[in-house]
Amino acid sequence: MNAVVPTPPDPFFTVGTRLDGQLGRTGTIHTPHGDIATPSFVAVGTKATVKAVLPESMKELGAQSLLANAYHLYLQPGPDIVDEAGGLGKFMNWDGPTFTDSGGFQVMSLGVGFKKVLAMEAVGVRSDDVIAKGKERLATVDDDGVTFKSHLDGSRHRFTPEVSMQIQHQLGADIMFAFDELTTLLNTRGYQEQSVERTQAWAVRCIAEHEKLTAERSHRPYQALFGVVQGAQYEDLRRQACRGLESITGESGRGFDGYGIGGALEKQNLGTIVRWCNEELPEHKPRHMLGISEPDDFFVAIENGADTFDCVNPSRVARNAAIYHPDGRFNINTSRFRRDFTPIDENCDCYTCANYTSAYIHHLFKAKEMLASTLCTIHNERFTVRLVDQIRASIEGGYFGEFKADTLGRFYRT
Repeated sequence: MNAVVPTPPDPFFTVGTRLDGQLGRTGTIHTPHGDIATPSFVAVGTKATVKAVLPESMKELGAQSLLANAYHLYLQPGPDIVDEAGGLGKFMNWDGPTFTDSGGFQVMSLGVGFKKVLAMEAVGVRSDDVIAKGKERLATVDDDGVTFKSHLDGSRHRFTPEVSMQIQHQLGADIMFAFDELTTLLNTRGYQEQSVERTQAWAVRCIAEHEKLTAERSHRPYQALFGVVQGAQYEDLRRQACRGLESITGESGRGFDGYGIGGALEKQNLGTIVRWCNEELPEHKPRHMLGISEPDDFFVAIENGADTFDCVNPSRVARNAAIYHPDGRFNINTSRFRRDFTPIDENCDCYTCANYTSAYIHHLFKAKEMLASTLCTIHNERFTVRLVDQIRASIEGGYFGEFKADTLGRFYRT
């Protein structure tokens, strides 16, 4: 007797309230591990943990879902171990929805030596041999895939679309992404064209491997697959990439379950680029923004049709003593907080603000105590999750414009 092949929930995504005169909307993504009300911020737990905090803390602060990194989990502990544990959620004691990325970002960042940060501007010399100053190229791309050197031990590895799918199926997240080539804003127009074509060809291979593995792994719940849109700052390439991904249907005829808008993005043109993509992408499927978390970026991406977001920034800056507040971003290790015996934000409902003063957290950073990172990460993640939740409520309540003006006017006032 043949096993029943897992299929996505029907519907996988439902649209809720639309933003008048714009592409923004609320909605719900339905996964085997629960629903995600959108717009929603997806907290990043790179190595199956949001650094410095418990998964239980992420649940308490309102995170609906978490994203882990396929590249890092491939290297350590290995996707077979995560699979044997019952999948990413069980491995990390998280019972909500999970995402995994494809490894494409790490391939790019290793290749050009920029690590986790990409400039959001296109000012500079165009070159297809982009490399950060003083860095070694650890990855090389060809039409079949990517060969890279491990940042851990120097060992060599090979990622192809098929390998990325195999790794992500073993990791077992509810939503995963097709393997893509992420370029920088400094690459030439000609290389960007080649990259869009290469990512399209890889997307075809990803869907084929995804369907094969879904049938073989019928003991696991269905994993949704999102295609990734590249094209940098070029309108014709972005639209071409969207149409190309939508045309890929696979043997099932279903195609991608959703789409990720990726690549290096010019901050000043973020909304325009997102709009180009979402004017092309099917409205009944969710759209994820890769690597976005600043308040102004949320508003402009959401009003142009983005549904979900992920970014390491809230936790990364927290470990460097930067805290988010409605009045802006501040460094809590500076002298102004030394005798501040009030919470980071008296109106914040997070565990940190309910129990600790700014002066105490200032002391922890000065004393180099690990608890400093924990308390600041809880606050920053709560700030970010709550902001996107409030944007969702403003769309449903019909006051998005007023909420945007008030929030950004206050946050960027200083």
